[in-house]
Amino acid sequence: MKIVFVCSPFQGKQENIEKAKKYCRMLVDMGYIPIAPHVYFSQFMDDYNPEDRRKALDMNKKLLEFCDELWVFGDEITEGMREEIEYFKKIKGEDKIRWIKL
Repeated sequence: MKIVFVCSPFQGKQENIEKAKKYCRMLVDMGYIPIAPHVYFSQFMDDYNPEDRRKALDMNKKLLEFCDELWVFGDEITEGMREEIEYFKKIKGEDKIRWIKL
């Protein structure tokens, strides 16, 4: 099974976590292993705290190294998403990125 990083808006909003959970379920149903750190990290880190936010983005980058693909969900690209996308391009290549418009 391929490991897919779920790249979607977070910005500390519960509604974005709920969307990410749906994306994860969709990926599981398709036979992938989803990695959505904003669903997990939001349980114990504060996105409004600059130090926590930086740590979370750094941890996301480490997790990206284990992923086969990165799927970008939606039309909005936040600053954090852009950072993840650029890092993934650098380590895995642009051809491993899928853009999912919903």
